[in-house]
Amino acid sequence: MSAPNKSYDPVEVEALKPEEIERMRDEALAAFAAAGDLDALAHAKTAHAGGTSPLSLANREIGALPPQAKAEAGKRVGQARGAVNKALAARQTELEAERDTRVLVEEAVDVTLPYDRTPAGARHPLTTLSERIEDIFVAMGYEVAEGPEIETEWFNFDALNMGPDHPARGEHDTFFVRTGDGADGADDGSGLVLRTHTSPVQARALLGRELPVYVICPGRVYRTDELDATHTPVFHQVELLAVDEGLTMADLKGTLDHMVQALFGGEGMKTRLRPNFFPFTEPSAEMDMVCYVCRGESVGNPDRPCRTCGSEGWIELGGCGMVNPKVLVACGVDPEKYSGFAFGFGIERMLMFRHNVEDMRDMVEGDVRFTRPFGMEI
Repeated sequence: MSAPNKSYDPVEVEALKPEEIERMRDEALAAFAAAGDLDALAHAKTAHAGGTSPLSLANREIGALPPQAKAEAGKRVGQARGAVNKALAARQTELEAERDTRVLVEEAVDVTLPYDRTPAGARHPLTTLSERIEDIFVAMGYEVAEGPEIETEWFNFDALNMGPDHPARGEHDTFFVRTGDGADGADDGSGLVLRTHTSPVQARALLGRELPVYVICPGRVYRTDELDATHTPVFHQVELLAVDEGLTMADLKGTLDHMVQALFGGEGMKTRLRPNFFPFTEPSAEMDMVCYVCRGESVGNPDRPCRTCGSEGWIELGGCGMVNPKVLVACGVDPEKYSGFAFGFGIERMLMFRHNVEDMRDMVEGDVRFTRPFGMEI
């Protein structure tokens, strides 16, 4: 580039003429206004505001002007470039707003629609509740014990002080297992039954473990009941057995209180024991827990009735007591040295309490609409 020429007239430089600067500015503004989206605006920016745009090239010509002409030409080009940049920024903001609005409409998600063709599965609530009960007692130092569902009569009845004439040993209560061709298929003397409770697991635990024994025994049991809203021929029980030196009813009561507090939570949850008779415990008791809904405040209070407990304040949960010495002797345990306590209850009944399930048939029909609300809790 040659040295400045003081006699050089800037008006004669084509790119710096006022009308030429205005034309380049107007072309840039029109191109920005015509851009329909951000991609088109990016191309217009390169063409009219980039390093090789007409206004940028014109700006480079200012350096060759004489000093007295640079100020006017620089002002003229600078104003044009400022207008172009301002229009570019305004149009970009406008197009970005249009894009965001369009995305909200076009990519909107209907959260009420199923998110997948394959619905999420769910664990059966009986399994979940059984495992939760196990966790409570495992945390207290108990072991989980299991046993066969096809059981011998000795373990199911005899070892538990249930004599040959006990009503539970009749066909109206017990499923007997055929192994041959007995008369009409009732009882061919096989000595096998579908276990009517999980208590045989307690006897097996005493025979197979070193003392002391602390076990929790959940499992499936069978009774000849009709399927209705509150009964089912196949259901689940959980039983507990503790045999050690010096155990008393006070230990049983404290264990029961801890269990209902862990399962139903909150202050005020406790149990009470009412005298009863079971052949495998002595003394025996029916176990009630305070109503987990009204906490007993509905008793004698007509202004606050409770449907759950019938305003009685207590809910029957199951049976319990100190292990009968005859059961200890049958299992080879010295009742003079050791004592124990046991209790048991139905898991279905507990599920009905915890989740307000009104019909036990819902638990066995396999309808996913029942199990799905319980989710996949583990």
